[in-house]
Amino acid sequence: MAKIGEDDRDSPLHDFSDRLADARRRKDKATPRAAPKEGLGPAMRVGVELVAALGVGVAIGWSLDRWFGTAPWMMVVFFVLGAAAGVMNVYRYMGGMDAAPGWRRHRPSQNEEEG
Repeated sequence: MAKIGEDDRDSPLHDFSDRLADARRRKDKATPRAAPKEGLGPAMRVGVELVAALGVGVAIGWSLDRWFGTAPWMMVVFFVLGAAAGVMNVYRYMGGMDAAPGWRRHRPSQNEEEG
């Protein structure tokens, strides 16, 4: 019978923790890293993000102006909203926040880094 506080290396719980740590190491090695943001690709994406957001905003504003007869006010409002959406998309992309679902990347806590 083991006493409380003794280090029992043959216990099933210790074996599980070793296997879990080994699996985490293998997963970290196998996880593909994001490609560096360099070259013409990111520049094209930034341009497309801005133009697309502006285009959608202007199209919605123009359509609402024709429907309600409020020209050019809805187009101006949606132009500004489209510009804001485009800048926000570029900011998220350049900050690397698009790498994971949601708005923010997962940052490991101190407990996860130690274990």
